[in-house]
Amino acid sequence: MSEKKYDVFGVGNALVDVLAQVEDEFVAGFELPKGSMSLMDSDKQGSVLDKLDSGSLKLASGGSAANTMVAIAQSGGSGVYIGRVADDQHGEFYKKDMAEAGIAFPVPLAKSDLPTGTSVILTTPDAERTMCTHLGISTNLSMNDVDFDLLAQSKISYVEGYLWDPAEPRAVCIETFERSKKLGVKTSFTFSDPFLVDRFGDDFSKVVEEYCDIVFCNAEEARKFFGSEDLNECNEKLGGKVEMGFVTDGGNGCFAIVDGKVEHVAGFEVKAIDTVGAGDAFAGGVLYGLTNGLDPIKAARWGNYFASRVVAKIGPRLESNLNAELATVVA
Repeated sequence: MSEKKYDVFGVGNALVDVLAQVEDEFVAGFELPKGSMSLMDSDKQGSVLDKLDSGSLKLASGGSAANTMVAIAQSGGSGVYIGRVADDQHGEFYKKDMAEAGIAFPVPLAKSDLPTGTSVILTTPDAERTMCTHLGISTNLSMNDVDFDLLAQSKISYVEGYLWDPAEPRAVCIETFERSKKLGVKTSFTFSDPFLVDRFGDDFSKVVEEYCDIVFCNAEEARKFFGSEDLNECNEKLGGKVEMGFVTDGGNGCFAIVDGKVEHVAGFEVKAIDTVGAGDAFAGGVLYGLTNGLDPIKAARWGNYFASRVVAKIGPRLESNLNAELATVVA
């Protein structure tokens, strides 16, 4: 790829993650769909928080695309992240945390009655994560928040499907794709969650066909998107729509699809403690690889490795960089 200042330009919901370890009964007690995300107002999210031990909670600047951007930085790459946060305690924490992670975050804190978005992430003993999300001010992401000059200085743009619900952020997604095409910036998109594929399948299909060079999804999302339980068939269909696709399949590793050719890339054996951010970390590893000289298969292997390290700990991010391990892993 051409020499540019940034590897990846990411756009997503900027959310402060509130991480908690719970038993299955806790999730069932609130009638939450286990392993998925539920959007809720501040009152319902507050009722969940009230039942948790506040002393055991951990905070992290999160959101799907933000986690991906941090994985890129921890691989040795560079990036810009666009997301909206409020001028409040959580917003200040978010901006500081992203800067410390090494990701440019040019969006200023916004004066608003809406708070910075938060996602209470409940992890059960089987490592499944259930998210209780109040989007807050992140739903107000607008064109004014996007520095398209920085997009021009990036090799790949990356947009998360979680932005698709509110009208303004959805428009930002489309504009980012269209500007990327005009600027010669490769485009990538993640479906983000099976429930989004259920709700916006037709929209996602149009986005994939009209804008996407690279698509990320997991096996469940691929099956829903193509309406088939046969993952091999889904992989082949995805290969017919995009230049490059990456379909994760849990402990089975992933499938890298390049110019219509599907290749399985084995995962790394690990005891999963917490699956929060696994797909985000995978995408970050792949995007780092693609923007730093790795072929798609080696990039997928690095993505698998990065994800395996994330699921072996609590929380969606690692505490330190992994770039010193890259050469050994992809050899």
